[in-house]
Amino acid sequence: MSKKDGAAMQDLTTGPVTRHLLKTTSFMLVIMIFQTLYFLIDLYWVGRLGTNAVAAVGIGGNLSFFVLGLTQMLGVGTTTVISHAVGRKDHPEALRVFNQSQVLSLLTAVLFLIAGMAIRIPYSVAMSADAVTAQLSGDYLLWFIPAMALQFGLVSMGAALRGSGNFKPGMIVSTRR
Repeated sequence: MSKKDGAAMQDLTTGPVTRHLLKTTSFMLVIMIFQTLYFLIDLYWVGRLGTNAVAAVGIGGNLSFFVLGLTQMLGVGTTTVISHAVGRKDHPEALRVFNQSQVLSLLTAVLFLIAGMAIRIPYSVAMSADAVTAQLSGDYLLWFIPAMALQFGLVSMGAALRGSGNFKPGMIVSTRR
């Protein structure tokens, strides 16, 4: 969000509220549909590898709910504070909040990555019914934890765009993983 990006900010305080709500919710609906499709398609392909593989992905997937909670806190806060600054037409404040959000998301991602890698094996062993599933879960998490850490920056950037009234880029990025 540079000074020249001010044109990307949309004034949601004027015009029909219904149109703004439909625009906002339609992008969210598309994102939710694609996320559900990702899970179903993953389950289809992993299901072909056997029950241990499905269990391992399920165990690893539980951590995604933890990440979802953390990223939602970051995203909702970012959207709210940036939208307030944009509503006041205070571009320097919106830029400052955006930068703070990026730093916070980076710090949270690094902390999650370190903690996730540290608990990867003990977590897999504790949550698995057998050694094979624990091994598969640990292997899966070796790749999945860094991918989840990347979500923090993406969510923060998407939240900043939503806060400025620009919904489309976040939807496009969320549907093209």
